[in-house]
Amino acid sequence: MRWTIKPKPKQEDIDALAKALKVDDLVAQLLLQRGISTYEEAKGFFRPQLEDLHDPFLMKDMDIAVNRIEEAIANGENILVYGDYDVDGTTAVALMSSYLLSYYPNVATYIPDRYDEGYGVSFKGIDFAEDNGFTLIVALDCGVKAIDKVAYAKEKGIDFIICDHHRPGTILPSAIAVLDPKREDCSYPYDELCGCGVGFKLIQALGSRRGETIDDVIYYLDLVATAIGADIVPITGENRILAFYGLQVINQQPRIGFKAIIDQINKKELTITDVVFIIAPRINAAGRMKHGQYAVNLLTETNIDQAIQFAAEIEKFNTDRRGLDQEITIEALGQIQENQEEEGFTSVVYKDTWHKGVIGIVASRLTETYYRPTLVFTKSGDKLAASARSVRGFDVYNALEGCADYIEQFGGHKYAAGLTLLEEQYNNFKHQFEKVVKESIDPQMLIPEITVDAVIELKDITPKLMRILKQFAPFGPGNMSPIFMAEDLKDTGYAKGVGKEEAHLKVSVVQQDSHRIDGIGFNMGDKLSLVTGRKPFSAVFSIDENEWQGNVSLQLKLKDIK
Repeated sequence: MRWTIKPKPKQEDIDALAKALKVDDLVAQLLLQRGISTYEEAKGFFRPQLEDLHDPFLMKDMDIAVNRIEEAIANGENILVYGDYDVDGTTAVALMSSYLLSYYPNVATYIPDRYDEGYGVSFKGIDFAEDNGFTLIVALDCGVKAIDKVAYAKEKGIDFIICDHHRPGTILPSAIAVLDPKREDCSYPYDELCGCGVGFKLIQALGSRRGETIDDVIYYLDLVATAIGADIVPITGENRILAFYGLQVINQQPRIGFKAIIDQINKKELTITDVVFIIAPRINAAGRMKHGQYAVNLLTETNIDQAIQFAAEIEKFNTDRRGLDQEITIEALGQIQENQEEEGFTSVVYKDTWHKGVIGIVASRLTETYYRPTLVFTKSGDKLAASARSVRGFDVYNALEGCADYIEQFGGHKYAAGLTLLEEQYNNFKHQFEKVVKESIDPQMLIPEITVDAVIELKDITPKLMRILKQFAPFGPGNMSPIFMAEDLKDTGYAKGVGKEEAHLKVSVVQQDSHRIDGIGFNMGDKLSLVTGRKPFSAVFSIDENEWQGNVSLQLKLKDIK
């Protein structure tokens, strides 16, 4: 593990901000590293305000989209709300359909089948719309590249409104409206919204025409916050406001479907991390194991007894998914060892019986063991399908472009992608991918990196600092939980391995004459010998609150020690 310390801002900038905010230097430094340099910016960061959300009509085509939906409602047309099967897609479909149904009855939902139709808008979905008399499709979290599909719908007299956040190609589909802040010709002030976030801007615009204010649609922000967390978009700017208030909704008045999930777990207050690791995998499990429509049904259900039943079904999908991904991960690791590929620049594995719904998770698990670009293949129809995952700083999408001769089709972004190829091309592809990565990757990228915000002393760790750090939340890309480093620490004789097979490390440390502070390092039991016998060591950690028998104390959540 390599430790990289972020550059410290200029001292005069730290002094100026510390004075303006009446905070100490450390807090001012952390804010400056997050691009916050004035009192006004800090106020917006610590006290996000709903009135600071942008006017939805600043988004290109928003007025056209609103007019077309209003026209459909005036004419009694049937509207189909269409979305992808992942968390961003299913939350967006739940948001849009439940909002429209609150004042107009002729609305239905459609989620494509992951295995039968694949990602995004499908011909089958359009045929379903034609067969059932839908004349308007609102597509969410997909569609910006569906040029042939939208043209096919147009021939059948079906209009499209697209709400997407993926990067468009050179040509846009011939839809009535394409709402996508990443469009070159869209001057919307914030372009990091997720698909559900773009859907929220559309209901905000529809609501404003109906005399509603932001307070009338705040109820939908629990869905938006969940999508923001699950889709790993930056939690900055407008996303920070949406996530901040969405978390409040989840914790204070969650929709019935969320309540049914939350009631199964023993947690009083959910953070964005809990949403990512508790709520999102369950919603995702529906599309992975069975069908994404199960997730939409849960998220739009208003009867608690029915929701409890849906949540129990989804809980079973999630348990099955967990079992499968553990089983396949063990097989995949075995395959790497069997082929003696532990020392390569890539991991590429394949078995025809692996479940397509979990290969992305397995790819992520493999990168935790062998930190390098990874592809997990399985059989899908008459082709092989794979999920790709990368390591920090390496563009796996570009690497796949270098193997295009052997690929049928691929899509995705820098850190995650999907592709299909013919079985006979598998070995050629595997060799080419290893070659491309070997020639283009900086060897440093194959060593996991921890970025440290600041070097601090234990005496700086106080309840007051913790109170301020808590207000930095919600955390996520663009605003990660602060990581600190401290040097010359000594354990006070309490260090031990804890948990199953003593896999975790528990310490109690001092620094010169500081107060004692406890620390826990998950899966760091093998580092026990580095801290015993009062040997001095350095550590990187985040600061955490530990609650034990009603007492709350500060602790170090260790990331690494040297």
